[in-house]
Amino acid sequence: MTSWRLAPESFDTPDATALRRDYYDEVASRYWKRPATSQEIDEGLTNDGVELLTPPTGQFVVGWYGGEAAACGGLLMLDAERAELTRVYLRPAFRGKGGAGLLLDLLESEARLLGASRMVLNTRLDLIEARSLYVRHGYAEIPAYCTGPYVQICYAKDLKPVSVSAPGL
Repeated sequence: MTSWRLAPESFDTPDATALRRDYYDEVASRYWKRPATSQEIDEGLTNDGVELLTPPTGQFVVGWYGGEAAACGGLLMLDAERAELTRVYLRPAFRGKGGAGLLLDLLESEARLLGASRMVLNTRLDLIEARSLYVRHGYAEIPAYCTGPYVQICYAKDLKPVSVSAPGL
């Protein structure tokens, strides 16, 4: 049986880089309503702040399905309590296989490890599938917490603390 494996990974490994390129290609192509060029993808990824997605300022995660790089996502600590979900992406061939929920779960867990008690995100209105995913996983619409040309709607979710029980209790 094919299964998912997800783990923190550096943003600049070959798998992470290819996933980040695919992510940018998809969101840019949908925005422009035409295929993005390689040059546009390169420009979009240049100085995009991905280097902050490493502890203690963030984390980047890659997911593999049946050994193939299939998903990625990141989180960026905005302050001591809030983490921003960013670059959440599943390659189209791997959608509908349960990986998106697992990816969000791991990113939320990684955010808790960095001290976050709340996850926020911003997205575009045309990214309907992503918005549906966030709502299904407990994210609720909030007032804008940031500005930018692609910030059209914002969501947040309070992260429940991880409960640890002692043996025998």
